[in-house]
Amino acid sequence: MEPGRPRLSLDELHLLRWLLGGVLMLLSIVTVFYMDIGSEWAAAAAAAGVLTCLVRPDLPARVPLWMHRLAFPAIVAFFVGDLWHSGALLPAIVRLDLLLLLYRGSSHRARRDDLQIVILGLFLVVVAGVLTVSILFAGQILLFTACALALLMVVTIASSSEGGQAPMLAVRGVEPSWARYGWARLFRRLLAVSDWRLLASALVLFLGVVAVSGLLFLAIPRFQLENSLFLERFVVRRAMTGFNDSIKFGDITGITQDDGIAFEADISDPNKAPASPYWRMVVLDEYHDGRFKLSSGMRATFGREATSSVVVPRLGGVSGSPPAWTFYVESGISRYLPVLGRFGILRFPSAQNYRYSWDLGIVALRDEPATMTAYRVENMAPESNSLHDPIFAGRKRGRGLAGMPPELGLDVPAADQAVLRRLDQAIGITPTTATRDFAQKAMTWLRQTHPYSLAPRIPAGPGDPLVRWVASHETGHCELFAGSLVVLARAAGIPARVVTGFKGGTWNAYSANYVIRNSDAHAWAELWDPTTSSWLREDPLEIAASLDPAPEEGAAAIASMLDRSWSARFSSLRVFWYRRIVNFDQQAQVDAARAVKAATDTSGKRIRETLAELGRRLRLLFAGPWNAARALRFAAALSAAGSLAWLGVTGRWRFRRGRPGHRDDPVRREAGRWLRRVDSPPKLVADLQRLRFGAPATWPRPTEVFRRARQAAPISRRRRASSRSTS
Repeated sequence: MEPGRPRLSLDELHLLRWLLGGVLMLLSIVTVFYMDIGSEWAAAAAAAGVLTCLVRPDLPARVPLWMHRLAFPAIVAFFVGDLWHSGALLPAIVRLDLLLLLYRGSSHRARRDDLQIVILGLFLVVVAGVLTVSILFAGQILLFTACALALLMVVTIASSSEGGQAPMLAVRGVEPSWARYGWARLFRRLLAVSDWRLLASALVLFLGVVAVSGLLFLAIPRFQLENSLFLERFVVRRAMTGFNDSIKFGDITGITQDDGIAFEADISDPNKAPASPYWRMVVLDEYHDGRFKLSSGMRATFGREATSSVVVPRLGGVSGSPPAWTFYVESGISRYLPVLGRFGILRFPSAQNYRYSWDLGIVALRDEPATMTAYRVENMAPESNSLHDPIFAGRKRGRGLAGMPPELGLDVPAADQAVLRRLDQAIGITPTTATRDFAQKAMTWLRQTHPYSLAPRIPAGPGDPLVRWVASHETGHCELFAGSLVVLARAAGIPARVVTGFKGGTWNAYSANYVIRNSDAHAWAELWDPTTSSWLREDPLEIAASLDPAPEEGAAAIASMLDRSWSARFSSLRVFWYRRIVNFDQQAQVDAARAVKAATDTSGKRIRETLAELGRRLRLLFAGPWNAARALRFAAALSAAGSLAWLGVTGRWRFRRGRPGHRDDPVRREAGRWLRRVDSPPKLVADLQRLRFGAPATWPRPTEVFRRARQAAPISRRRRASSRSTS
């Protein structure tokens, strides 16, 4: 600190400590709002209480003493009751943390209490980072770290200023003097005592910490943080309605009202990107009374649960060299993973508990992930209108139509079955109609008789609700269209089932990947085609698959779904976070090390080549024949270089001399000379130091100080001479 520079008083330090502590608590409380664990109400109450006491630091002193004594037992009782009622450990711990922060934020804190709020806040930030793996975590942890370091520094300074003791005045009901100091006055004082050099040093130090942390992130061994902390086991979530083992009409439509991101997908070869992909998630084959669900027979097609980081089907994926896909699925979607069809291999970053059904071509995790789930799929067809199923073909040939699984039959009243058969006849369906012809005729008829709407109306009356809608002319959504195609096909003797998932998406122009939102949720049908032993994908809201055998791919497909909006820019940051941070594994470590080594080798090679070329040119310059013109040009070049160097040096010197407050100032130089000659009295030395090092606004009158220095100089010389003779 420069002599004469104003300093913060003890009250100002305590008020600044109160401010930093409140900001630190608010930063950590905000993380709860994007955890999605049902604690938003507790976070809102804690934030309101902390913010109120932050603005009015005098309020905690008005809390009665008995409330302080009962606070901790009440918090413990609330935690026990919350845990008993909810049965979820992690949400209960988060709400306990929020109550403790509220208590600390509404009472005047001692030094150890400030350390407690750092630990409590850090817990919330880390849990939010693990559960959400969001890019917000990066900014959150940086802000939290900066605020925590500033708080600890102020706590240390304040504690040393008062002899290591920080009063706990709130418990005694005494209002501290700093509580009514005033925020406006504090901010003015902070501006007055601020030093840009100190702030720049702090910024450089903080950037250095960030850089070292980045290097450690690249160097330390990889492990899954969420698996190490077992946090996923303590979070109880429910999948979004419609992507579970059963759906009722309206579930998928409810999802489409949300425009949030469901998942993002990278493709290794954008030239093979499909224009309108169908992302399969759940296959539902059993129907009863307006609800489709996964039957017990289809559940049996899932193999035994396995724990591994690799899913390898019994049969391989598609032939050739299809592109590889990397999926980043947000939490809260489903335990079923979206894929485009059958694949050769699926890789997780770490071991997962899963079950796989080759018959259905889907993967189901044991539990719905509490965090973003990343996985890579190889040897998968980017677009396929059919799903080859020789196993079902063999079962069907062995049992015939009469032996068709009951879940693929019509579980509706006999009167409704008769209605469906009459409709098939009206459409032009006969027992000999092929599956592709049936799909074309039935979907055309459905689109002609039923307008599309997100607010459909099912006619009232007896019987099955889906049959009543098919026989009417009411509007409908994708679930009603897909379900109607399925029951019409089954009435005609064609096995059929409903598939739910997502359709389409957009192509992010900045991160070059698919972005699929909840609004892209969709339902379609799969019809059995015995001629190819395949399930034929048919979407009643689109043209028949048989009429669109070769959809667009590559540049044409990307152009049709390109997104250059501002939301796409922000989404690209999320993709970068997923690719480079969340999905940074051992292989990425090796690739990063190789890239650094290659860049170093390339840079060294370029430097050596540049120096060699410079040396060659210099040798040619001095080895060539000299004449008067060449000598004159060489002398002129040297003169120009020398002039530029002289101007740079003298200009910098003049600039430094002209800067106010610099040590080359005449007053400062004179004060420096007298400081070398004068060592007493202390008041004179202090004034000379202020002239030498202090800000001009704090200077005493220079002429008066120099006059006193001339008078004191002989005394200082005699004192130094006497000291030498004595020694």
